[in-house]
This record gives sequence, structure tokens and C-alpha cells, in this order.
Amino acid sequence: MSNPSPFSPMSPGFSPALSSSDVIRRAYSLLTGTLAVSAVAAWAGMHMAFPYQHPFILMILAFGALFAVMATGARRSPMAVPLVFVFTGLMGLSLGPMIAVTLQLANGPQIVAEAIVGTAVIFGALSLYAWQTKRDFSFLGGFLMVGLIVVILAGIANFFLHMPALQLTISAAALLIFSGYVLVDTSRMIRGGENNAVLITVSLYLDVLNIFVALLELLSALQGRRD
Repeated sequence: MSNPSPFSPMSPGFSPALSSSDVIRRAYSLLTGTLAVSAVAAWAGMHMAFPYQHPFILMILAFGALFAVMATGARRSPMAVPLVFVFTGLMGLSLGPMIAVTLQLANGPQIVAEAIVGTAVIFGALSLYAWQTKRDFSFLGGFLMVGLIVVILAGIANFFLHMPALQLTISAAALLIFSGYVLVDTSRMIRGGENNAVLITVSLYLDVLNIFVALLELLSALQGRRD
């Protein structure tokens, strides 16, 4: 008889593959939890010195946590779920200063509220569309990846150029790209293309987060008043 595989049911830490309905249910439950953690962490980040003083360190920690999530999630380790919350908490902390700056505008609370509602509407509408049509949107993946690379490179360039018009274009492009990713990721989940609830949760979380950030930047640039 051959030796059991490292992830056989007799191995410690084994987590069997879930059915499609189980993946969907668990993914949306995890997504709700991660967004709640990020919201609390963002509020904390508004009142802490570290996110303002060391944003790059915070982002490095967040990327490290994301790498750990992907590694443990791929192995279906029980550590994957706690690490997801660590990652989303760090991302929430990094959002704190951005939200605080927006709230300093005369109509800042309104802009933040509009960004939250807009994110919910976009994510909800696109998810519902993917559910209703049951279409395979994987064909968009290549185009979206190219667009994302262009946006990242443009963002790095604008870090040095400080061009408001370019930043506005980047935000608009990011909004379109991550809206497209909502269709791709939701389609992948409901069609059974992804049976790992942790990994699909991370994808959906990043879609929501980036849509929110893009909307916040666009609304701040177009509607922000400094009285």
C-alpha cells in the first residue's frame, strides 16, 4: 500500500475541498468578517501615529501577510483564516490616514459615505449580474491583468510626478479594472473554478477594497471642498 499523501484525512491540519455551495457560503461569510475587521482597523488607523509615520512599513507587512495567506491557503492550512484577518486588519490600518484626510474636507463625511454606498452598489450589482447570467467571464482576465500592470506602473510614475490629472485617470482606470475583476472572481466562484474559500475571499476583498479606494479618490478630486 502506498504512503498516505501529506493532506490525507489522517494528516493533522487537513481541510478537505469544499463543494461549490459551501465555498460560496464560506467565502461571503469570510468577506463580511474581513470587511468588518478592515473598518475597525481603519478607524484605529485614523487615531494612531504609526500609519501616518510609516506607511511603507505597514504596506510591506501587509504584503508579507498576503504572501502568508496565499501560501497557507493553497495548502488548506488552518492558519490561513487567522492570517486573512491579519492581512485585512493591516490593510485597514493603511486606509486610516487616507480616510482621515478625506474627512478633513468640508464635505468629507459625505464623500466617505458616498464611496461606501457606491462600493456596495457596484459590487452588489456586478455580483448579481454574474449570478444571474452564469456567464464565464474568465476571458476578461488577460485584459484586466494588462490594465492592472499599466495602472501600477502609472501609479509609481505619478508618485514622483504628482500630476492630479494622471492620478484621476489612474483612479478611474482602477475602478473599471476592479469592477471587471468582480465579474471574473464571482464567475470563477459560482462556476466551480475556485474551490478554495480562503483564496477566493482574498480576491473578492481586494476587489472591494480597490473599488472603494478608487471611488474615494475620484469623489475627493471631483467633489471635495476646502472651506
